[in-house]
Amino acid sequence: MTDIVSPVQGVVVSKAPERRDIGLKRRYAAERRFRAYGIAAISFGLIFLAILLTSVISKGYTAFQQTAITLPIEFSEKTLDPNNKRATDPSVLVAANYPVLIRDAMVKALGINASSRPEVRDAAAMISKGAPIQLRDMVVADPSLIGKTVNVTLLADANIDSANKGQIDLKVDEKNRKVNDRQVGWMNQLAESGALHKQFNTGLFVNGNSSRPEAAGLGVALIGSLYLMLIVLVLSLPIGVAASIYLEEFAPKNKLTDLIEVNINNLAAVPSIVYGLLGLAVFINFAGLPRSASLVGGLVLTLMTLPTIIIATRAALRAVPPSIRAAALGLGASKMQMVFHHVLPLAMPGILTGTIIGLAHALGETAPLLLIGMVAFVANAPATPMDPSTALPVQVYMWANEAERAFVERTSGAIIVLLLFLIVMNLGAILLRRRFERRW
Repeated sequence: MTDIVSPVQGVVVSKAPERRDIGLKRRYAAERRFRAYGIAAISFGLIFLAILLTSVISKGYTAFQQTAITLPIEFSEKTLDPNNKRATDPSVLVAANYPVLIRDAMVKALGINASSRPEVRDAAAMISKGAPIQLRDMVVADPSLIGKTVNVTLLADANIDSANKGQIDLKVDEKNRKVNDRQVGWMNQLAESGALHKQFNTGLFVNGNSSRPEAAGLGVALIGSLYLMLIVLVLSLPIGVAASIYLEEFAPKNKLTDLIEVNINNLAAVPSIVYGLLGLAVFINFAGLPRSASLVGGLVLTLMTLPTIIIATRAALRAVPPSIRAAALGLGASKMQMVFHHVLPLAMPGILTGTIIGLAHALGETAPLLLIGMVAFVANAPATPMDPSTALPVQVYMWANEAERAFVERTSGAIIVLLLFLIVMNLGAILLRRRFERRW
């Protein structure tokens, strides 16, 4: 500390308070800058998250509605069974000409000339190509419909659906869009009569994959994802918890256990595609399990999830105070009783949280599932985990590669469904932790 003499008053003045004030000001300024940087980082993250969610939701919310057209379908016996053979040969009804029924219904509903082939062709093109299958299933299930006229709601073609939702600019030249002016006029005519309308798209959740956007759904992917999560939960939770208990409570502390711990931490950081290569080599090429099966996907995701669950479980076990262990052992409990009767129940909230987060991570994985063949086109729902299937993230990947414009909203709609699943799982982890957490 140095002192100076004031020439005016002749007193000694110390520089220490001034330097102390300067140091405090610098520390306060640095603290304010740090807070500003933190707020800026959080703000940037929230802005990009808002942009992402806005982009996905704005493109995908329309996927939960589907344009449909209700028509009076005349199940003409002349068309379906002209020779009256259905009593002896039921296959006649399966092979009947159902597109003609739809064409005739559209001609009558629109009041167009049946002899004008361009108009008839454009009118029939407004209905989904899968509508004849719907009529076929109705007649096969109830042959008494033959000879009757019944109002049937049919899905509109994907281009008509997109135009009705405003996704096609109808102001551009007719040559540059897939819906011509004639069809636009018929859309308005059907909408005014109430025949053309929007309805909740239940097919998005129950239908399998399809090359027609209006008929494509997530049914197979939802069931496949459910099988995957069940397999991962059944395998990874007991194995991960057992391994964590042994390493944390029973294993001796030596170089071998240190090596195991390092490898577990390294496995948690291995790219997921490496696990896909491992699953392809071991479960498919060596073990001979079927490609595209949920069982293989579940085994691969189990290997990927195990390190996360082991790390979270060990952290939860370490968080239990040593006094709990000492008290249990002091009252005469064995080490096994101490672990399973006292330590494990107290660590269960952290274990469940880590498990759910690991499952949520596995649910969003795509790369390992692509390598084991779950990218196959599957239209029928899998009955068992051994049947061909796909998963939600893989379905998003497949639809994103489709050229049809209508698959854009299907892709975003599937992303919304996947995000909802992830949000629910993470909320469940938070609620479980708050419900069972104890503070020491």
